[in-house]
Amino acid sequence: MHDEFLCHVTAYGVCDGRRIGVPLGTYRAPTLALALWWLRDRASWIAERLDPGPETPYVPAGALVPVPETVPDVPGVLRAWCADPDRQEQVADELADGRLVRIAAGDDTTEYELLAESVDALRMQRTLPDLAVPMA
Repeated sequence: MHDEFLCHVTAYGVCDGRRIGVPLGTYRAPTLALALWWLRDRASWIAERLDPGPETPYVPAGALVPVPETVPDVPGVLRAWCADPDRQEQVADELADGRLVRIAAGDDTTEYELLAESVDALRMQRTLPDLAVPMA
C-alpha cells in the first residue's frame, strides 16, 4: 500500500506557437483518501470557475449564455468525474497500485490536467537504475 501521494493540477494552452503549462496547484497528500478529496475539490473548483451557475452573486445578470452542443464541455466532464463513484474507485485502485493517474479535459484553447502519483512509486523509480548495475 502506498502511503503518500503527489497531486498536481495544470492548465495547458498555446502561446506564441508553443504549448505552455500553468500550474494551478500542488498538494502532497498524506493518505489516499485525501489525495482523492483534493483531486475532486480541484476539479470542482475549475468547473465552477469555467461555468458558474446563473445564481452566482459575482456574475452580472445576462453575462452567462448557453453554448452550442458542439462546444466541448470541460466543466461537465470534470463534474461528471467528481460525481462518479465507480471512476473514483478506479482512480483509488490505480493509485494504491502505484500507478500514475491522469484526468484531463480540454476545449479549443485549454487542456486541464489533474495528476496524482504515489511518492513511494516515485522513489522506487529513482532508485531502480542504481540497483541494476551491469556486470562485466
